[in-house]
Amino acid sequence: MQQTDIGERQERIVYPNLPLAIYREISAHLRQVTGVQTLQIPQDDSQFDYARSQIGGLLISYPSDLGEGDRALVEAILKHYADRYGTYERQSMD
Repeated sequence: MQQTDIGERQERIVYPNLPLAIYREISAHLRQVTGVQTLQIPQDDSQFDYARSQIGGLLISYPSDLGEGDRALVEAILKHYADRYGTYERQSMD
């Protein structure tokens, strides 16, 4: 049997000034979607600034063939937090 590489997509999500606890909450919600994994990206600023987030963002990984329903759920989760905490920056890592 031949194995097919379905590929994986990765995106970096950054909500400016978002507290670490909320990033953890977003991560927990996203991981409830089948096939979605998250990783917290460390803050890369050399100067500590209390007003900035304690992490640099989230790395979201998911299969390239993620179903439409699951994609819509990921988008709904990200939109929910954007509505509450302001817009976010999204960068494809592919």
